[in-house]
Amino acid sequence: MKVSVVILNWNGRKMMERFLPSVCRFSAMEGVEVVVADNASTDDSLKFLSENYPQVRQLVLDRNYGFADGYNRALGLLDSEYFVLLNSDVEVTDGWLLPLLAYLDSHPDVAACQPKIHSFSDREKFEHAGAAGGFIDKWGYVFCRGRILSSVERDRGQYDSVTDIFWATGACLFVRASEFKGNGGLDAAFFAHMEEVDFCWRLRSRGRRIVCVPQSMVYHVGGGTLNVNNPRKTFLNYRNNLLMIYKNESDTRLDRVLLVRFFLDYLSAFVFLMKGDVANFKAICAARKEFCRMRPSFKDARLVNVGRTCVSSIPEVYGGSIVFSFFVKGRKAFRDWR
Repeated sequence: MKVSVVILNWNGRKMMERFLPSVCRFSAMEGVEVVVADNASTDDSLKFLSENYPQVRQLVLDRNYGFADGYNRALGLLDSEYFVLLNSDVEVTDGWLLPLLAYLDSHPDVAACQPKIHSFSDREKFEHAGAAGGFIDKWGYVFCRGRILSSVERDRGQYDSVTDIFWATGACLFVRASEFKGNGGLDAAFFAHMEEVDFCWRLRSRGRRIVCVPQSMVYHVGGGTLNVNNPRKTFLNYRNNLLMIYKNESDTRLDRVLLVRFFLDYLSAFVFLMKGDVANFKAICAARKEFCRMRPSFKDARLVNVGRTCVSSIPEVYGGSIVFSFFVKGRKAFRDWR
């Protein structure tokens, strides 16, 4: 098989009913299969698939392994040349696979790519989680072409060029199977959130390229599992971001980055508290505590990552602070400073 488009499902019957038709219709190409990997759903997802989409391959996992390990286990059962990790709340468009496939076929140094991602609810705007390609700043904060922190741009064609990026979104991640399996896949300990950034950091530090190919476009609902302001999501984002930094940052910068993040994270928690959002204040504090507890168990992973690093400087890392640029300098669009 050339391409496996894999949707990880957990009790997502309604999502599949709404979005699977576009995936099946616009992925009907020779050498392409659509796969639903089910994380032990308790709804009637599998019955719905069997009755309405018998052409869709089902991989049934014995329990809910979360986003990260669910994909690891499912993709471990496939032998395609390319994988597409596709969220269940994504609407694809006619010909969406062709530019992505053509680019990777003709650029063997590129390990992964993503399409341009628009919001499903406001179709002229970029979507928060991915937009037109992901980047990171010197303190580990992630952002995108088309989305800086909470500011999301409308697509006016300003990011229609193929561009090297730091990370490709897990909402629609097109990746070589050899790169996914050869570089450890997604970190199962993350469970969900930031796992694709961590994976892409590994790829970039090992000299592999990641690009956004905006000639392909999809629409993403976003927040299908957890709302953006959900304390559980806040906890996972902060904890996993710190784990990712610990796993991948260079020896010369690690202590400084973690020290700065200590102050910035608690400043963020204080802002939540001042707004009366006690739940998210507690989520950040809990994430910091959990990071400290988990950190020793990631020592070996860090040694492997640092040992395999062959790139001393990654161009897609912004050398300043996104938080400072956004709140102090007022640079709220990617094009304002890149």
